[in-house]
Amino acid sequence: RMQLVESGGGSVQAGGSLKLSCVASGNTGPDREVNMAWFRQFPGKGLEGIAGTSGDGVVGYADSVKDRFTLTEDNDANTLYLQMNNLKPEDSAVYKCAAELRWAFLLRGGNWSDSSNYDYWGQGTQVTVSS
Repeated sequence: RMQLVESGGGSVQAGGSLKLSCVASGNTGPDREVNMAWFRQFPGKGLEGIAGTSGDGVVGYADSVKDRFTLTEDNDANTLYLQMNNLKPEDSAVYKCAAELRWAFLLRGGNWSDSSNYDYWGQGTQVTVSS
């Protein structure tokens, strides 16, 4: 199985920044080709796709975080990063990393924001933004 470990969450004031990291290990496939994305979950709500890469290689962002969050990845290290700038109180949530082997991700349609396209999830890291 693949394991995902997130880090980098915490508490900041509005306007501040945080950088989340997610490392994938374990069964990442013979070619280490993994598709990864960030989601967040508000209390009592479902998962919201934040940023990820679609099957055609295009990076996408939710409208709510566009121009504030930046997704980067280190493919050799199977690590995904999310730089979050100009944080707002409404960004407070549990942030979760998701991953799937690329062949399976593409087979399911390659939509990065569809949580059903991922079988592997991290435990989540809390981000709290105070006003």
